Amino acid sequence: MNATPTAPPIDGAALLDEVEAFHRRFNVFPTEHAYVAVALWDAHAHLMDALDGTARIAFLSPEPGSGKSRALEIIETLTPRAATTVNASANALFRLVSADEGTPTLLFDEIDTVFGPKAGGNEEVRGFLNSGYRRGAKSLRCVGDGSEQKAAFFPSFCAVAMAGLGSLPDTILTRSVIIRMRKKAPNEKCEPYRRRVHEKQGHVLRDRLAEWTGTLYDQVADAWPEMPEGVTDRPADVWEPLLAVADAAGGDWPERARKACTELIKAASSNEEASLGVRLLTDLRDKVFCGVDKMPTAAILEVLLSLDDAPWADLSEDGQAIKPLTARRLSKLLSQYVRPDNTPIKPKGIRVGSTTPKGYYAEDLTDAWNRYCRPDPGKAATSATSATPQVNEGESVAETLPGTRHMFTESDTRTLRSVV
Repeated sequence: MNATPTAPPIDGAALLDEVEAFHRRFNVFPTEHAYVAVALWDAHAHLMDALDGTARIAFLSPEPGSGKSRALEIIETLTPRAATTVNASANALFRLVSADEGTPTLLFDEIDTVFGPKAGGNEEVRGFLNSGYRRGAKSLRCVGDGSEQKAAFFPSFCAVAMAGLGSLPDTILTRSVIIRMRKKAPNEKCEPYRRRVHEKQGHVLRDRLAEWTGTLYDQVADAWPEMPEGVTDRPADVWEPLLAVADAAGGDWPERARKACTELIKAASSNEEASLGVRLLTDLRDKVFCGVDKMPTAAILEVLLSLDDAPWADLSEDGQAIKPLTARRLSKLLSQYVRPDNTPIKPKGIRVGSTTPKGYYAEDLTDAWNRYCRPDPGKAATSATSATPQVNEGESVAETLPGTRHMFTESDTRTLRSVV
């Protein structure tokens, strides 16, 4: 009896090339690295049973018509048990993940309607997305009717792709590969997508991905992919499953994947808006203190409010009217952070001539600067700049504040001199 011939093994690198080419037909991504990341993400969605973690992927743009939803449409054809939604309750999501059909690939379109300014937070959905990037993540829910309800744990681990306008909560962004989409330029063309024709083509690739990844479970489950230099902590968690797929595919994919990892993390970091507190700490370090050891609150406010590219002149709090930063708000923001002795940063008296106005000491801020602020390689904080108002030796702050004890006027800004 003749033996049944065995099919040749699937070339993983060539298959990923085909997946990438399929995206290129219909998607115009902002960088070459985005195509690499998305192709690896499609493949990793087939390996949920082998992975300890999953990377969320987020297609974000400032304006509609940037190709975000189309990106999800193509991913839908390439991933297992794809389920697309534009709105869903946390309870529905938990039950979808725990259904007998198997772990779904969740595609969340118009995610801005879930977390946008008019959406009310949706903390339960946020909790689902935050927890579900790790295997074993579960949430406790009540099931049953009336008095017959019982507590039960529901899993949330699944692959999630999102598309929306604007941004997302930081807790979700840090768990995501971020693709910042943009409108096509006149010279950027792609093929029109027609579901009744092209969906079948995507499904052929999907089935081949399933066949290939089905041979990789043990290899991927035991993999510890080498991270590019500097990629640690949460970004390493996000990229680990994608790099594991790239290493399993071979060819030029391991190199391309690590370049994409480095560049997309760098791009996400440069587009990242710091929290108001971190922005304040950074401006205090780079625009206010600039190497000076202490500064009156009035002088700090005068500099902060003069910065054209800063939010300090137009703040709002808890829905209240917009108004400039005040000494009270400054104190409230800084008190979230601690001094080296682990006590909150608070204003202190600063001896200036015959008066003792309230202000802040650099030594109290240094620990927070080191922990929360990005290094500023272009500036050495060894001397103050001409923009920093100071007080002449022996001259009281009160004498330099005509008409108000909170603000310097521009004409009264003094030449920098250390206050001893």
